[in-house]
Amino acid sequence: MKTIGIDARLYSQTGVGTYLRNFLHFLAKKTYTDITFLIYLLEGEKTSFENPAFKKIFVPYKWHSLTEQTGFYARLIADKPDLMHFTYFSYPVLYTRPFIATVHDLTPIQFKTGKASTRNPIWYGIKHAAFKYVLKSQVMNSKRIITPTQTVKKQLLEYFPSLSTDKVWAIYEGVDNELATIPENKDLARKYTKPYFLYVGNFYQHKNVETLIKAFKDIPEPFELILSGPNDFFADKMEALINEHNLEKRVFMHHSKGRGDVKYFYAHAEALIHPSLSEGFGLPLVEAMAADLPIIASDIPVFRELLPSDNLLFNPSSSADIAATVQKHLKQPKKPLYKAILARYSFETMTEKTLELYYSALSL
Repeated sequence: MKTIGIDARLYSQTGVGTYLRNFLHFLAKKTYTDITFLIYLLEGEKTSFENPAFKKIFVPYKWHSLTEQTGFYARLIADKPDLMHFTYFSYPVLYTRPFIATVHDLTPIQFKTGKASTRNPIWYGIKHAAFKYVLKSQVMNSKRIITPTQTVKKQLLEYFPSLSTDKVWAIYEGVDNELATIPENKDLARKYTKPYFLYVGNFYQHKNVETLIKAFKDIPEPFELILSGPNDFFADKMEALINEHNLEKRVFMHHSKGRGDVKYFYAHAEALIHPSLSEGFGLPLVEAMAADLPIIASDIPVFRELLPSDNLLFNPSSSADIAATVQKHLKQPKKPLYKAILARYSFETMTEKTLELYYSALSL
């Protein structure tokens, strides 16, 4: 009997949290006779998965913390999993037992972004250097690495030239299974009565929402723009920019209370607009594809990999090009054939391939 540890401390978060919730949902559907899974969660976490082979271990050690490097490290050494899966770049750097790692993207290297950017620049510089050190340690010491796209795999191999291509497995993610089971929040129909374009995500620098807001000045009425994301420091900056450009009657911040909100938006929007400068995957894109919603997106490598070749793409650095591409969509509305490629993107298939990777890594 082998034991595999899974770092699920970000279970309730967006992004990595969506990845974890779907992975554990499908992992729990299987029967295991040769593996016990140690699922590490933050104290007080509420979960929706159960399996006799799962042992939930609740710990107080948050990511990016000193206690992660001390307390979490000590707990893992005591538990002695045969294989550990770190699902985020933040991990105890002294850990030397066999592990694999998921590297979701290299955005923090390419852009100084994230919540740390609200800090003093000197302190943030220290945090950024620490990130690069932790990532290098994780990449070099892991048995295998998972990336969500070939684009991130390529970036990783370029950034770490000594890394073997056979060590990195590109495994696509998919559509959040929760969207298939929850109802739309139809109450939103009373709040948003005009046709609208949609953005879904957070408001960090690399998401480039500022350029999208500026571009919307040149989009004709009656179209509105809904920015669906968390209510935080970065959202406040977007709110200020909306007011600065006198767009408060046409551009709206929506801080969703649940997935029913975004399911409604996907079902009724004119199109999803995704202006990111950098992504590892792009969960809103595959969710929009599943809803048969047209997508207007940045012309960046990862989106060229994920989207059909005839999809509308724009230069994300140019608000004028964003506006012109949206105008092109309005003049000649077109739905690319998303169903032809949607089968590539599946959390269930991702789980199957990750299990294959576990067995492969255990045999090394």
